[in-house]
Amino acid sequence: MGEGGAAVLRLEDVHRTYGTGPEAVRALRGVDVGFDRGTFTAVMGPSGSGKSTLLQCGAGLDRPDSGRVVLDGTDLAGLNETQLTVLRRRRLGFVFQAFNLVGSLTAEQNVGLPLRLAGRRPDRDEVRRALTQVGLGERAGHLPSQLSGGQQQRVAIARALITKPRMLFADEPTGALDSSSSRDVLALLRDLVDREGQSTVMVTHDPVAASYADRVLFLADGRIVDDLPRPTAPQIAERMTALETAGAEGTAA
Repeated sequence: MGEGGAAVLRLEDVHRTYGTGPEAVRALRGVDVGFDRGTFTAVMGPSGSGKSTLLQCGAGLDRPDSGRVVLDGTDLAGLNETQLTVLRRRRLGFVFQAFNLVGSLTAEQNVGLPLRLAGRRPDRDEVRRALTQVGLGERAGHLPSQLSGGQQQRVAIARALITKPRMLFADEPTGALDSSSSRDVLALLRDLVDREGQSTVMVTHDPVAASYADRVLFLADGRIVDDLPRPTAPQIAERMTALETAGAEGTAA
């Protein structure tokens, strides 16, 4: 399980509210959590619990109203927008549900795109190694339309890894995939942690997906309400059902 032990990302008493007055939504309420290097964390919770906001604040895509976000020793509050953009390009990788590949570019060109955006000319051997790492070394010249959904997501993972990120953020990475492709992608993410020590945070609604992680954080009403190490899919499903039931009862009350 990676090297572990040292937090590569930490959120300290993070608060985030959207809107003002009676319509304000308190998305995060004093979240304090660390993500150790070389570990795989799943983040779960009912709709509106704050899990996507946690990911966005942790990745520097959104700024908290108060509290600190420290990535690899850097306090993100001290960076301007340009510096944040540079940090994300150099130290973070992102995988999304919709793949977000450029349809007119080959797999190889899509993987090399982050390097071009950072002002570097992609090394073809480096890009091919990234594709081989995700099992697509023979598909470098294919367009996204010539690849299955699972293959497109693996290209997206290779693209996220090409800059050797300190942290990989995955937002519902299996949400658009069938069960077989989902298993392949999750096994790949698990292997990257075990074999390469890749620190990974994944937002998901799927208990089976979350069971691939080292730990599962559960959010409700903007707060972390549970932190389970190595739980099974049935344990995760049971905890989610309890949270959703509690939320429904609270709404009814």
